[in-house]
Amino acid sequence: MSAIRLLVLGAVRQHGRAHGYQVRNDLEYWGAHEWSNAKPGSIYHALKQMAKQGLLHAHEIAPSTAGGPPRTEYEITGKGTEEYFGLLRESLTSYDQKMDVLSAGIGFIVDLKREEAVALLKERVRGLQEWRSSVTDYYTPEGGPESIGHIGEIMNMWVSSADSGAEWTQGLIRRIEGGAYTFAGEGEPFVGVLPEAGEYPYEKGEPHEEDRS
Repeated sequence: MSAIRLLVLGAVRQHGRAHGYQVRNDLEYWGAHEWSNAKPGSIYHALKQMAKQGLLHAHEIAPSTAGGPPRTEYEITGKGTEEYFGLLRESLTSYDQKMDVLSAGIGFIVDLKREEAVALLKERVRGLQEWRSSVTDYYTPEGGPESIGHIGEIMNMWVSSADSGAEWTQGLIRRIEGGAYTFAGEGEPFVGVLPEAGEYPYEKGEPHEEDRS
């Protein structure tokens, strides 16, 4: 799966309605432009594509009294919400995805019920453990990578990755089970978006041609 779809759907959903410039700045506030493909061109392309697919509804807003072109504001649809939660659940359970997919999922994990988030993360741990077992059918970590030549370093890397991934996930599970963070249905969530008006202090890089559309 692509992280950009989850990131853009989630950012629009948090605002209720948002234009592309807001979505871009929210994701840069998260640092997503550094750890994913959430670059300006990709964000605007995703917004337009998902509007065509019925996942977002595009509202054309009249120009402000200060002048300038009209902006398009996007609102998530029922179909888009279904897609969003499907991508979110997949991002938290799939151990064989790129790190940007998991990062996007963690960013929206509190949109789920606490119990479901824990269950999905436990499923991720099981997947990592099964993946590790499939590697150790051919490679014995205790013997060290040198036991099968330099190719052993590949399998050693896979085992180490599975171990560290499981350890990190189990730590997150413990924190969530211990009451960390505010999940769906528990009260006011942490606000992870920038205000709709005013300056966007986290913006990075050069302006994009569609920043004002």
